[in-house]
Amino acid sequence: MKRSKKIFVAVGLVFIVATIIVGYDISRKTSFPGSKKYLKESIAPSDIDTAQNKDMADTLKLN
Repeated sequence: MKRSKKIFVAVGLVFIVATIIVGYDISRKTSFPGSKKYLKESIAPSDIDTAQNKDMADTLKLN
């Protein structure tokens, strides 16, 4: 094998190993979206949202 081909293979292997390490690191810090619990705020509207909707309905009735 020529010297340039050996350098190319070495750089390629380093790149592949670095990509695997970065991918593993990212996957450890994130969670699968299906495993998350639903937040109460996203399921039921809060009292503030209900009050704002009531005010908006009152405003629309006046017009």
